[in-house]
Amino acid sequence: MAVDDASLPRYAILSPEHLKIYEAATEKGVYNLTTAEEAWRDRRDTLVTRGYELRPRYRPGWTPSWLGTRRDPTFCEDSILIEDYHVIDAVRIRDSCRVSIKYVRSNKQEIQIARALTTPDLLADPTNHCVPMLDSFPDPLKEDSQLMVMPYLCPWDEPPFGAVGEVTDFVQQTLEGLLFLHNQGVAHRDCASANIMMDGAPLYPKGHHPVRREFLPDAIHVVSPLSRVDNPVRYFFIDFGMSSRFAPGASRLVIGAKGRDQELPELSHDVSYDPFKADVFILGNVYKKEFLEKYHGLDYLTPLVTAMTKEDPAKRPTVQFALAFFHAMVESRNTPNPRWRLRPREESVSERLVYDTVAMARETFYHLKRIVG
Repeated sequence: MAVDDASLPRYAILSPEHLKIYEAATEKGVYNLTTAEEAWRDRRDTLVTRGYELRPRYRPGWTPSWLGTRRDPTFCEDSILIEDYHVIDAVRIRDSCRVSIKYVRSNKQEIQIARALTTPDLLADPTNHCVPMLDSFPDPLKEDSQLMVMPYLCPWDEPPFGAVGEVTDFVQQTLEGLLFLHNQGVAHRDCASANIMMDGAPLYPKGHHPVRREFLPDAIHVVSPLSRVDNPVRYFFIDFGMSSRFAPGASRLVIGAKGRDQELPELSHDVSYDPFKADVFILGNVYKKEFLEKYHGLDYLTPLVTAMTKEDPAKRPTVQFALAFFHAMVESRNTPNPRWRLRPREESVSERLVYDTVAMARETFYHLKRIVG
């Protein structure tokens, strides 16, 4: 696209003064590939052979697209680095479907557990919220490693939640997903916030950039996501690198103090504990930290969260009981209107008035639309 194309927003074009600064930065290597990115570039030929293509930045011989133009590199897609050294986004060539590719050690249980949880029969189960493993093959750079291919997913809380019903749906899906895992004899052991993801496609009909998610795929124009309450999404557990899988009848005790949630009371390198009850605490703590402590109007979740986060593991419910309790609570109609706006606890009175007015107007439009068809 030409630099002076009228479709480009003004903020994507550099002034002569700033152009010199960015040209110098590019020449000094500020936008060069990192060491981790170079490794993915070196895997590119193997990935293409397997049917996956990387973004232009990671193709051999890449040169920055902004060279010789006045475009701000910030708004050039090929200036954007990967977020995590061992995961990269790609496109499946045969259908242009976006995927994520993860580098893992071959001897880790992660691949075996992921494969066991994504058999055709288990994938057909609607309560299976484990990220599917679409493909796996040897890493061409390291003999003891594999590359796992999974659907591309977004962080579960991007964009932020906007309605009470969105929280209820999240709790429902994650509880049933954890129950599915436990029914397969698998304890996740790290089902914290960072290991829950979302298929955000329903919220982005025009797509979004895989790394800079607040922009369209071109990384130039800001995206406006739709709401979850009108466009339901599906949540997934990811990263089984710490998970344990138990055969029927085997002892279900573990030791270990690793994990993202260091508030789990029983974490220990010496004293064994029940990883299934640990999962219940970790997920309950997600609800506590991400919802109860951040928003008003979610008191209906307090009894569930209090039970799930008991300090004594023996006093915590199983995830099966927690899900049944949650269902009973929802069916009793003691929950708020699912379309009620979520109110952040730090919101000021003036902000509340503005946002409540906007929310009321949106709801009026929603109901009018339903009436007139």
